Formats: sequence, structure tokens, C-alpha cells
Amino acid sequence: MKKLMLLGVGAMLVLSSCVAKKEHLALQEKYQESQDLLNTATVKLNSCLSDKAAAMARVETMREQLADLRKSNQDLIDTKGDLTTLTKQGSENLEKSLESLKERDLKITRLQDALTKKDSVTLAIVSSLKKAVGISDPDIEVNVEKGVVFISIADKLLFKSGSYIVTDRANEVLAKVAKVINSKPNFEAMVESHTDNVSYSKPPLLDNWDLSVKRATSVVRVLESLEVNPQQLIAAGRSSYVPLVENDTAENKAKNRRTRIVVLPKIDQFYEMVEEEMKNLSAGN
Repeated sequence: MKKLMLLGVGAMLVLSSCVAKKEHLALQEKYQESQDLLNTATVKLNSCLSDKAAAMARVETMREQLADLRKSNQDLIDTKGDLTTLTKQGSENLEKSLESLKERDLKITRLQDALTKKDSVTLAIVSSLKKAVGISDPDIEVNVEKGVVFISIADKLLFKSGSYIVTDRANEVLAKVAKVINSKPNFEAMVESHTDNVSYSKPPLLDNWDLSVKRATSVVRVLESLEVNPQQLIAAGRSSYVPLVENDTAENKAKNRRTRIVVLPKIDQFYEMVEEEMKNLSAGN
């Protein structure tokens, strides 16, 4: 009898344990489903909040655009009102202004014609000057650029290496240049000296700047001794900063060591006339 009772109690405990386990599993499944539904709802809520924020931003932008359109519309209405208040006197003033503009356009056209004629005359003058130089030497180049004559002389014709004393051979070349300058008393001649990039330091000169300036003044003094008016002369040193070619070979360095004489027509009177005319145009405003 006892055994039967024990077996019955054991069976009940086993059955009870199985039922509790099933219920626990069922509860776990329901919890997981609820958690999944909550996560899905949270994602949808966040998406809705984001869409709402974007929509509110668009609404605010549209409000600003609407305000701008209203303001523009009001400005157009105000402008229309101002235009409708123009009087006959105002129309006459407008016609006078148009006539003044036509006169200014005519003056500007005349100035442009004058500039064109000036360029043609200058080109003819410098072309004849190029022929007048009459120097035939591969180390001397004569070019016309933008209405200006450039006479470029290799330094080996003018100076010994590292020296700023003009050689005897240079006197013949500079004598021809002096003759050209003297034949054009209304021209200026700028003597422009260039060096290569090899550093130079020999007292009393400090560097290539000093050497180029000293060479320019040496040429100027020779031209002055050849009775060139010193008021026509300008001395300029450019050191090594305006090379013709790269200073990568001995031949290129020789090309860069040069003295250039720039013959400049004096056109001060022409520019004074242009400035005076432009002042008159400004006064007409």
C-alpha cells in the first residue's frame, strides 16, 4: 500500500513538473513576441518622428518663401506706383540723360580712334628705329615688342667675367646705340642689366644686384661720354630674376648675362590729352 502511495505521489510530481515547464516555455515565447512587437513599434515611432521633423522643416521653408514672395509682390506694387507718378518733366530729364550718354559714347569712340592712330604711328617710328640701329652681330638682338625697341647685347661684348668695367670692344657698339638715341631727342633709353644665377660677391659689391646695377651705370656713363643727353637715360639692375632661359647650362647662363637697352618713345602729351578728356567725361556725370 505504501509503495502504491509513493508511486502516485511521484507520478503527480513528474506531471506537475512537465506542466510547469510547458507553461514557462509558452510564457517565454509570448514575451519574445511582445519584445519583437515593441522593437518594431519603436522603429516605426522613430521613423514617424523623423518624418514629422522633416515635414516641419519644409513647412518653415515654405513659410519663409511665402513671406519673401509677399514682400517681392509688395515691392513690385510700390515700384509700379512710383513709375506711374512720373511727370512730363521727369520724362524730359530722362531724354536729356540719354542724349548725354550718346555724347559720352561719341567721345569714347574718338579716344579709341586716337589710341589706334597712336599705336600705328608708334609702330612706324620704332620700325624705322630698328633699321637705323644697323648692327649685324649674333650677340646683339634688336626686337620690337608692343611698340618699343629692345636692343639686347651679350655681356661678353661689354664686360669681362665678373667685371663692371666696359671693354674697348664695347665702345663701337655703344657708339652706334648713342647715335640712335641722339637722333631721337624725344625718346628715353633705359639701360637694363641682367646676370645669371651664379652668386657674386667681390668687394665693394655684395651680390648680383650690385653687379647688375653697377654694369648698368657703367654703360650709362659711356653713353653720356658719347654726348647722349643724360636726361634721356635710365639705369636699371635686374640681378638674375628675369632670365631668358633656365640657368642649367653654361650656354644658357651666357644668354641670361646681357644688357638690354630699351628705347621708349615719350608720349606724355598724348596721355595728358587722354587724361584731360577722361576728366571731362567724369565731370559730365
